Order: sequence, then structure tokens, then C-alpha cells
Amino acid sequence: MNDTAENPANLNLVLDVPVSLTIELGGCQLPMRDVLQLAAGSVVQLDKAADAPVDLSINGKLIARGEVVVIEDRYGVKITEVIGAAPTA
Repeated sequence: MNDTAENPANLNLVLDVPVSLTIELGGCQLPMRDVLQLAAGSVVQLDKAADAPVDLSINGKLIARGEVVVIEDRYGVKITEVIGAAPTA
């Protein structure tokens, strides 16, 4: 298919606009006392299980969930769910 058939003309205007993609592995709350004691080698326990899906957000809006994978020596995310997408037949 060509670009025009896949994307309406008005969508083509924004396809090259950069957006900020954030992948949230987890979080935690710490008292300031503990934050001030963080140093190289410190371990911070997060609120998600190791096998829990991670959230993918674009400009702060949740768009998908996925699982962390390792590709060579880098982390990646395999998309397992697209939020708000219609089910495929």
C-alpha cells in the first residue's frame, strides 16, 4: 500500500513530529532519609513483580503494555497489548 491509502492526508502532517516514549518498569515511595542514603551499588525494590508487564506511554498517555526483553546487550520491550485498539479478527 502507498502512504496515501494507509494514512489520511491530515495524519501525514504529524507523522514526523517527535514524541516522548516512556517505559515504566515500576516505582516506589521512599522517605527522604532513604533517598539521601542512596549510593552506587544501592538496590531499590520496585512495586511490580519481575514478570509483570511494563507500561508504554507517549507524552504521558498510556498506549500499550509489554514485556522486557534483552536484545544482544540492550534492553527492549515486546508489545503484548495495545491500549484502546480494536481486537483483530
